[in-house]
Amino acid sequence: MLRVISRLGVGVILPAIAAFGLIGCEEEDSFLPPAPPPDISQPEVPTTPEVATPTPTPSPSPTPAAQPTTQLAAPENPDPQVNAQVQETLDTMANKGYPKANQGVWMQSGDTLLANYQGTTLLPAASLTKIATTLAVLDTFGPKHQFVTQIGYTGTLENGVINGDLVIIGDRDPFFVWEDAIALGNALMNMGIKQVTGDLVIVGSFYMNYEENPKTSGALLRQGLNVQLWPDRAYLQYETLPDNTPQPELSTGGLIKTTTTTPANVKPLVRYSSLPVAELLKKMNQYSNNPMAEMFAGMVGSAGTVAQKAATLSGVPPAEIKLINGSGLGEENQMSPRAAIGLFLGIQKLLQPHQMTIGDVVAIVGEDEGILTSRPLPKFAVLKSGSLYAVSTLGGALPTAQNGVVWFAMFNGGSYYEDFREEQEAFLNKLVRQWGVVSRLPEELKPSLPPTSGSRIEKVN
Repeated sequence: MLRVISRLGVGVILPAIAAFGLIGCEEEDSFLPPAPPPDISQPEVPTTPEVATPTPTPSPSPTPAAQPTTQLAAPENPDPQVNAQVQETLDTMANKGYPKANQGVWMQSGDTLLANYQGTTLLPAASLTKIATTLAVLDTFGPKHQFVTQIGYTGTLENGVINGDLVIIGDRDPFFVWEDAIALGNALMNMGIKQVTGDLVIVGSFYMNYEENPKTSGALLRQGLNVQLWPDRAYLQYETLPDNTPQPELSTGGLIKTTTTTPANVKPLVRYSSLPVAELLKKMNQYSNNPMAEMFAGMVGSAGTVAQKAATLSGVPPAEIKLINGSGLGEENQMSPRAAIGLFLGIQKLLQPHQMTIGDVVAIVGEDEGILTSRPLPKFAVLKSGSLYAVSTLGGALPTAQNGVVWFAMFNGGSYYEDFREEQEAFLNKLVRQWGVVSRLPEELKPSLPPTSGSRIEKVN
């Protein structure tokens, strides 16, 4: 099943995606293809002769930004007034039939604990699991790492015809989609290449439209390179591209073959770089994209490795993070509300030497499009949500005039997820009215890097 998402301006793609009914995930949390009614308990070019999985090298660190580092607060002695407000909210929910045993809250401002209700108790995390994945991926690759897909050929190139194979060497780019295939096709045609007489050879881990099967991805790439083969979804995404973007017509008539080693005598053509890791993670979190999260977790090693890394980097006891995957699909993915805050703070700390912030990898309400767009949440909050059938979670940074940035996590369970959202939204908006609305995004949450623009295709010869 194809999964489609645009890498262009999100405001442009929302109507197109909605028109095809492509919103899904752990319910609404991700742009995915149409799915069956939710059973949400399971919801939601070569220069060397061999292909090796590149060893990720974190980006070199520039001069650290002069920002204070917030630590996890001690679990004792929360602020009496704020903690009472939390208890009042939980009592209201209990009166509606939502057991307190299924709820958890952790709030702190700086290193000061504001509220703690079951803050160290394991509860289903839903897509807050993606924050653990985000932290582990940033530690593994660094925020500026790019995955490079290499394209080459065997045989000869004469008069626009490759008399041999077109070779694609994958590097696990988790966000190579229709627009990339179109751009690649146009780049090859601009080099004068119009036809491949041999096979389309996929080497290593090449993913397209979130498909990890290399033969499936190869079939999608063949379609994307040739307008004569485009399915409706390719035309849909083409419409989001700039006016007058050419429609490639590169013919590849042979078979689609897969291999783990690079064929001999491959001649390089182009290198296609992914978006930087930080941008990829932000897209994953904006749209709560499950396939991307699973790919990233696989790159780190496994769900267990993600949990271990996340606990170590956040300073949270390992017993407070238990994961079965990188996306959060399934109530077996559990963490404590305190652990969720530790993850956010761990990301902030890891990004600080790169002069970046949590806003570089997590959606900002009122600034970024995505799954939070339709929710009445406080502007400039930097948030990640999660939804399973009977679980709703929400966490991140809430900027206030009086208490500065308040880090919070709310874990709610025991009823249909939409039942909890109104309570979450009312509670946060009440706090912002009480503590003062901010007129602009605080520096400590402001993203430092503009989105990547321009071509990421490098001609090799």
